[in-house]
Amino acid sequence: MEKELIINATPTGVEMALLENDKLVELHHQRTNNNFTVGDILIGKIRKQMPGLNAAFIDIGHRKDAFLHYTDLGPKLRSLQKWTNGVMNGSIHTHKLDNFKYEEEIVKTGKIDQVLNKRYPVLVQILKEPISTKGPRLSCELNLPGRYMVLTPFSDIVTVSKKIASNEERKRLHTLAESIRPKNFGLIMRTAAEGKKVQELHEELVHLVGRWEEIFRQLKTVVPPAKLLSELDKPASVLRDLLTDSFSRIVVNEKDLHADIKSYLQTISPDQVGILQFYSGSKPVFDAFSITRQIKASFGKTATMASGAYVVIEKTEAMHVIDVNSGHKMTSGDVDQTIFKVNLEAAEEIARQIRLRDIGGLIIVDFIDMKNADHKRQLAKAMEEYMRKDRSQHTILPLSKFGLMQITRERARPEVAVDTAELCPSCGGTGKVNSTLLLTDDIERDLEFVMQSRPKGDLSLRVHPYVEAYLRKGINSIRMQWFWKYNKWVRIVPHSDYPLLEYRFFVGNDDEIRLN
Repeated sequence: MEKELIINATPTGVEMALLENDKLVELHHQRTNNNFTVGDILIGKIRKQMPGLNAAFIDIGHRKDAFLHYTDLGPKLRSLQKWTNGVMNGSIHTHKLDNFKYEEEIVKTGKIDQVLNKRYPVLVQILKEPISTKGPRLSCELNLPGRYMVLTPFSDIVTVSKKIASNEERKRLHTLAESIRPKNFGLIMRTAAEGKKVQELHEELVHLVGRWEEIFRQLKTVVPPAKLLSELDKPASVLRDLLTDSFSRIVVNEKDLHADIKSYLQTISPDQVGILQFYSGSKPVFDAFSITRQIKASFGKTATMASGAYVVIEKTEAMHVIDVNSGHKMTSGDVDQTIFKVNLEAAEEIARQIRLRDIGGLIIVDFIDMKNADHKRQLAKAMEEYMRKDRSQHTILPLSKFGLMQITRERARPEVAVDTAELCPSCGGTGKVNSTLLLTDDIERDLEFVMQSRPKGDLSLRVHPYVEAYLRKGINSIRMQWFWKYNKWVRIVPHSDYPLLEYRFFVGNDDEIRLN
């Protein structure tokens, strides 16, 4: 399976599209003003305790207090608090835990007001980003993720990813992890560690211990609430978690970000630096790789498959409901076999949609009813296989007697929502627009005004692809007429996101000429 990562840097953030065999499967967006990301480690102040919820609200600097439940404190809470307070008051002078003595573990059935003291700050990690009206969700069980392993302070546990099938490789990694881990630190060996040598694993461990040392240094002088350690920026974290030998191309459209990613690749995977490409084409990078088209086709209430069958996705307050419809597929002879094939195709599309939209919580899928018990078992097995690529934790139950499949999936951040509907820029929803015959007249009138203003640099016109084709049509095209009239070449750039009647003038690449 070939994978490609297309990265579109904009003034407001970074968009990343992950393609598998040219099909869009994940869409990530990082805004430049996003200050809180899953994995960030902070020092916070207890705002108030809620014994009824067995939880506390923590001030971490967000406009809404973060939520910390008793079950997310972790059994080593007292040890974490002892170390945190010791570093902040100067009684602990090292980040190493070799001589650190653990405190008694807290019990699973305890109460939060019995283990947390409002007078002391608390060291926390963001478990879930702010979603809707809720603030971030926190955990006191800290972990520092790398590409091959995850370092867990105040732990002696070593585990190996279940996705590594070979028992010999699992034993090898477990033995290696036990031999290199620092005292009182645990290690989780990730799937990417499979087949890696001791030197590579040890180098990353040194890097992760260095991140823990950075937390120690900041704790000595910090004033809560404050961020101590930021998770990697989105492109780097996506590469850390997803980069495998099956990646064939990484495309970036911004020079500084290209340089940063190149530097990061040289650190984590020097052999793959060659797959990184800088995109300098005239079209937007998402248009050039047909990502905009796939986004338009994949989001919205209905997703249609190649066969003509389609799924309808509805969101409620409590869950997502997905309905499978056959479309025109039910015209063939063997009805049972046709229904089974439609459901299999729908299962693959549903797995892609869940991953693409980052849908979390409870998901109910209403497949087309099947009478064959073997078909039901095969469908459940196929769904598990399709969902295997999903990095988020999930549970899939077999089909119920009503033909419903229940899926639960971890929700760590807000669902990806893309509004694919376009409001008419001319009529504003009234249903009536000026004649399209006048569009070129409007463009030429504005072009004449721009030429009189004599802008410096190259002049470009961005329009819908249909309009671009019309302006270029023929030897004596409208664009050629403009050249003879103004003695200046106007570069015409098609833009799929533009409505049919929208157009804009630019000097250079990004400096828009405001005509209003």
